[in-house]
Amino acid sequence: MPKGYIKEIRSRVGHMPLILNTAAGILLNDRQQVLLNLRTDTHDWSLPGGYLEFGETYSQACVREYKEDSGVEVEIIRPLKIFDEGSFSYPNGDQVQTITQLFLVRQIGGQLLTDETDETVRLDYFDFDQLPPLMNQQTEDMLTYAANNR
Repeated sequence: MPKGYIKEIRSRVGHMPLILNTAAGILLNDRQQVLLNLRTDTHDWSLPGGYLEFGETYSQACVREYKEDSGVEVEIIRPLKIFDEGSFSYPNGDQVQTITQLFLVRQIGGQLLTDETDETVRLDYFDFDQLPPLMNQQTEDMLTYAANNR
């Protein structure tokens, strides 16, 4: 199935609640700060990552989404945990429960985006104890877990 699987589903079901699989990564700089992206859709901060396309694995989605969201090429160091609690409503009305595989990742190429894209307003590194407004409770839960299990 071609890229755009989620858009195709949404075109058929509208805003109804869906359970969707996502992948996200924890990338740390040399000061042990975590990279976050300011999203264009919610104007809150989140981890680079996103929905799996049909046929993708969690790790493949994490690597692909990381490049799309941040400009950085990553490799998976190890899986951290699966997060499956909570639901979220996007500003456009889409409702989701996400099942997210969180990974610890390492940069192997690319560079941080400097211009706004259709998904990312900007990127920045943050101390775990000084985080900006986050997208949702699941993002907060993932960052809390990562802070204690890096």
